[in-house]
Amino acid sequence: MRTDSERKDVVIIGGGPAGLSAALMLGRARKKVLLCDGGSPRNSAAEGIHGFVTRDGIPPKEFRRIAHEELQPYGVEILTDTRVTAVERLDTGFQVVLAGGRTVESRRVLLATGMVDEPPDLPGYRDLWGTSIFQCPYCHGWEVRDRPFGLLVTNEHLLDFAAFLTGWSRDVVAFTHGAVNVSAEQRQRLERAGVRLETQKIRRLIPGAKNGDHRAHLEAVELEDGTRVARDVLFAHPPQRQTELVQRLGVALDEQGFVRINEHLETSIPGVHAAGDLTTRIQGASMAAAAGTMAAAMMNHALNMENAGAGVHPRG
Repeated sequence: MRTDSERKDVVIIGGGPAGLSAALMLGRARKKVLLCDGGSPRNSAAEGIHGFVTRDGIPPKEFRRIAHEELQPYGVEILTDTRVTAVERLDTGFQVVLAGGRTVESRRVLLATGMVDEPPDLPGYRDLWGTSIFQCPYCHGWEVRDRPFGLLVTNEHLLDFAAFLTGWSRDVVAFTHGAVNVSAEQRQRLERAGVRLETQKIRRLIPGAKNGDHRAHLEAVELEDGTRVARDVLFAHPPQRQTELVQRLGVALDEQGFVRINEHLETSIPGVHAAGDLTTRIQGASMAAAAGTMAAAMMNHALNMENAGAGVHPRG
């Protein structure tokens, strides 16, 4: 016989801002919630989370610590460093299988797994990720404002992004790495914006020390002919993919590879919802948290109406 702790209203897979916000909302709504945090946050290399009101600049680990404390009064069960290996459909909902063999039955599931970044095979890139290489100027642009920027242009749409970056720095170089053909019209637009264009392939990214910081920081971008372009910051949008769990679930994806959701933030599998970075290219902690809250509200509404129809009322 299953214990009550093994039957949940919602299992949340992912312990970032989306999952934590959903857990808070559902816990306060008197739902039995299990939050599974795999322990490998995408923002672990970042010094701080920015643009999150009342928490601007907070280190990711501290953000999670405070969130876990705030969930305690609401009886949310939190499993850290715990992967979910499978989600299986049951007549009454879902069976969630955890690494180690534990299984939990749940009426609904929320995917808040984020995305997996796939960094390019470019010497120096991995060591500089999170210290000098960033995806989002809203998240990190203020801290590096007015410094020499670079942008790794992997498709023609990012050429406009180079002009966009001039809102944070007037010194921007767009590196096409020999992979993008730039039209005369695009060159003129970049020139008007004050963006310099470098079309050679990049040989490597050169790190250097900064103000006694033990971490590596970008010093220059070395091109294939040996030219070094001094840069402090490089913006890049590496390819992303869904986690293996999401891929195995088989939820429908859009043309960009993000999970399709409806107005209730429900995926193509009824009862499985999704929130945060895995559903959109507009990624950031505050946006993910908002999506998690919205998904929780949608799930809670459905659960309450099911309970009311069956004459079931919360206990405790």
